[in-house]
Amino acid sequence: MFVKGKIDRPFLIISTILIVGGFLIFSSAALGLFAKGGATYSSVAFSQVVLGLCLGTVAMFIVSRMNPAVFRKMAFFIFLLGIILNILVFVPGLGFEHGGAKRWLSIGSVSLQPAEVLKLAFVIYFAAWVAKVGERIKYFRSGFLPLVILFMICGGLLLLQPDTDNFSMIIFAGLAMFIAAGGRWRFVFLMITVGILGLGLLALTKPYIKDRLMTYINPKTDVLGSSFQLRQSLIAVGSGGFWGRGFGQSVQKFTYLPEPMGDSIFAVAAEEFGFVGGISLLLIFVLFATRGLKIAMRTKDNFSRLLVVGIVIMIVMQAFVNIGAMLGVVPLSGITLPFISHGGTSLFFTLLATGMVMAVSRTKSAK
Repeated sequence: MFVKGKIDRPFLIISTILIVGGFLIFSSAALGLFAKGGATYSSVAFSQVVLGLCLGTVAMFIVSRMNPAVFRKMAFFIFLLGIILNILVFVPGLGFEHGGAKRWLSIGSVSLQPAEVLKLAFVIYFAAWVAKVGERIKYFRSGFLPLVILFMICGGLLLLQPDTDNFSMIIFAGLAMFIAAGGRWRFVFLMITVGILGLGLLALTKPYIKDRLMTYINPKTDVLGSSFQLRQSLIAVGSGGFWGRGFGQSVQKFTYLPEPMGDSIFAVAAEEFGFVGGISLLLIFVLFATRGLKIAMRTKDNFSRLLVVGIVIMIVMQAFVNIGAMLGVVPLSGITLPFISHGGTSLFFTLLATGMVMAVSRTKSAK
């Protein structure tokens, strides 16, 4: 069940930098919300520090010592758990609504976002499926069709909440794994085409998606409404200059910047650490991706390889989408910045997934 090999040291160092740096950035960003009286120290600290950082770090190191074969054996049950938890958000008394979305479960005094469970569960299960079918991944019935069915299951659960952001991360990870496994590119292009058409349909039926697209096309529209967050983010990033205002010195987090601990946290970091800090953070995520994919390339086990590809692509794409949205490069999203944004569930499962990559790096086949 456990392996004794050494963790890939560069990947461990990169992950540690993200964990420690993320906590420092979060600590500074949290001051903005505390000043507004929108949260108490105890509630935020318990969620982020105790449930997310502390338990997540413990889980990361426990998982990092496990044989990846254990994850493969448990893949179906993990995916089933992810499905059940996401169904429970619609059960009165268990799921609760915030900001017009039902994305959380309330278990006593603790809240859980089941979408984070489903994202990782999808990666584990699809990696196990592809490892089972092998070369047949190239065919429609044994490769592409199962991927589509998994997308439909996850999409059905997440779009009802609604949570298009986490569903898009599942799509990114799934397509990356499909390509890495040798899936045919014509199926990928077909999925992209269907995805674009689906996005257009969602824009017609979901007003918030239409607002995001319109804000992306013309940021000057509705400056006090749908464009407000983007404009305030750009102000924060711009005011940081080259070197930044200094740690804890962000002005925007105290005044106009929405969700300074959440999806706007990169703007706070850019204001305090400037262009140098923003580029450094991007570079760290790039290093996380390149080192993680190198671990995937070195392992001979197909399941382990695809597991790492799915996890790394999902985490890094989430980071790039969050940062890109704050810079106006991609449409605005409410997705969090991995390792950094407020969200105990998100941080816990990000660390857990990172531990799985470390577990693969320990195996002899990855050396």
